[in-house]
Amino acid sequence: MAQDCGFDFWNKPSSSCLASRIPYGEEITLEKLQMVENAENIMQDIGFSNLRVRLHGKIARIELIPEEFEKAVKIRHRIVELLQECGFSYVTLDLKRYRGGSMDEIL
Repeated sequence: MAQDCGFDFWNKPSSSCLASRIPYGEEITLEKLQMVENAENIMQDIGFSNLRVRLHGKIARIELIPEEFEKAVKIRHRIVELLQECGFSYVTLDLKRYRGGSMDEIL
């Protein structure tokens, strides 16, 4: 339907609210949302597809599809550099993989 209407985002993967990248009980601020959005945009710009960057304090927990783990490890220094520019102190790769609702797992 979006393609029929001429929207350029017709084939983009669905994306949940950025607030879902922040743990329950933690204050949601514009700064945190911008950090997550910038980090996810950077990861997409360097070629990753389905992903989430979860915020844990100043830690970025990156969830990728398993097929993209090897690529992330190969360019890990670049990923760390770019995400630290977004304000993260530490950058991690979640070995469980990308999965929607992972912040709900602790409930």
